[in-house]
Amino acid sequence: MTDLSTKYLGLLLKNPLIVSASPLTAYIDNLQRMEVAGAAAVVLPSLFEEQIELQGMGVDKVTPLNQQTLPDALQHLPEMKGYNRGANGYLAHIYQAKKAVSIPVIASLNGYYSGGWVQYSRLIEAAGADALELNIYYLATRPNISSQEVEEMYLHLVRDVKTAVTIPVAVKLSPYFSAFANMATQLDATGVDGLVLFNRFYQPDIDLETREVVPSLDLSSRGELRLRLRWAAILASLVKADLAVTGGVEQGTDIVKSLMAGAKATAVASVLLKHGIEHIKHILAELTQWLEDHGEKSVSAIQGTMNQQRVADPAAFERANYMNVLKSLEGESPD
Repeated sequence: MTDLSTKYLGLLLKNPLIVSASPLTAYIDNLQRMEVAGAAAVVLPSLFEEQIELQGMGVDKVTPLNQQTLPDALQHLPEMKGYNRGANGYLAHIYQAKKAVSIPVIASLNGYYSGGWVQYSRLIEAAGADALELNIYYLATRPNISSQEVEEMYLHLVRDVKTAVTIPVAVKLSPYFSAFANMATQLDATGVDGLVLFNRFYQPDIDLETREVVPSLDLSSRGELRLRLRWAAILASLVKADLAVTGGVEQGTDIVKSLMAGAKATAVASVLLKHGIEHIKHILAELTQWLEDHGEKSVSAIQGTMNQQRVADPAAFERANYMNVLKSLEGESPD
């Protein structure tokens, strides 16, 4: 029988498929269905640092009455009292999830500065979470903040949280650092247990009729996987932290590619929102079939076999590949 087990964040997983943070993981019955379908672990929806900060100020929600007394960063928040059951309710959700399923439960914190993260990371650990994913989401729009300051902010936050807890800590990153390999190795030096590639910044849209800026959400597609594969392959031999790929994973062969590039696990969300939780079975069946068809007896046998240090042409993951793509288009004319 093919062995699908893998080790990620020090956790022994029955296979490389993790369900990423999404509205689906906000419900206990969904977590149970995910486990039955074959998911190896689940990441709960993120608790936002703004929720923690509001609770610390003794404010349940933003209203016209209290709006002007709040810091600028909190004045324009939507109603979030019931989101993820609130900051304290989130801890109860972790506890209930751990009682409901036997697979690892990973909590998630979303934000960009320490604030109450250290306190809540300890509470999340006490609530029973098997690991913690830091979803650091910061858009550097202020021109007086340098890239070095942004990077140090990330590193400071990760060091604080990593020091505060004993459970494994992963960092979910965006690919927009000017020197991403350097940033990844600096994070690795903090002792972080995992790097998740990649976060997706949601982009606002403009409503032409109301002339308002409106939120917009596009689910990930398979075309996004290539960026993750490139960086997983490059980082696999540079960092000690485990790598996870998320974004664009929809088929069993997508997991195969991610593992070959150097990932220890993959995370899915959009594909389940599109096709339902039962689609987990289909993805795992495809993974197993590919391994059997190619004579591979285990997941570990293919992990890292196509990272940058092990492929015949390491430059294929860098600029040379750009020239090869352009050359392949020579002679082609539009229809």
